[in-house]
Amino acid sequence: MTRVVVVDDHPIVLQGARRLLEDAGAEVWAAAGLPEGYRAVLRHRPHVAVIDLAFPGRELAGLALVGRVRKRVPATRVLVFSMHADPAIVARALAAGAVGYVLKDAPAGDLVRAYEQVRAGRPYLDGQLATEVALLQADPRRSLLGTLTPRERRVLALLAEGRGYAAIAEDLSVSYKTVTNACAALRQRLGLATLTELTHFAVSHAGDLR
Repeated sequence: MTRVVVVDDHPIVLQGARRLLEDAGAEVWAAAGLPEGYRAVLRHRPHVAVIDLAFPGRELAGLALVGRVRKRVPATRVLVFSMHADPAIVARALAAGAVGYVLKDAPAGDLVRAYEQVRAGRPYLDGQLATEVALLQADPRRSLLGTLTPRERRVLALLAEGRGYAAIAEDLSVSYKTVTNACAALRQRLGLATLTELTHFAVSHAGDLR
């Protein structure tokens, strides 16, 4: 029988995942926190560890647990079960050692399918997530979009529309110099040398700026 440890701080999610996996034929241990989850993995040496990423007061702390499990119990395959659909976070989880990633708002059957894939040693990503992660890896700057302020995103969106500095300043009700300084800061953060490159970047990512 396949051994599974599920680590999640939400009791309803934890018990729901446990029931689904037990119905799929697994022997399941549930852990409601990171220390408990790590101890359960060390004790039971599961074939699969299903790990959430977000815990109270420690956003994305589950990433560290993924890495520790992969280092201490390399035979255990990690499946991340998370609410985070940001491809940058998915990529970080995979880089930490996760074999699969399934979203909590996906149909219940997706968790079972993901578990079966990971148990068999095959990676699992929802089709849309796989596409977005591939695009992110092809253009690492895309991951920086989520770190921009609303005003910075608005500046990029206006650049994508073909607006010049003066028009952007008028739209945002700020000075011309404020806009030039904002664009200079954006070029530095994104590793772009010229306004033309920044504009091309804005145009190519216009859909992500809405």
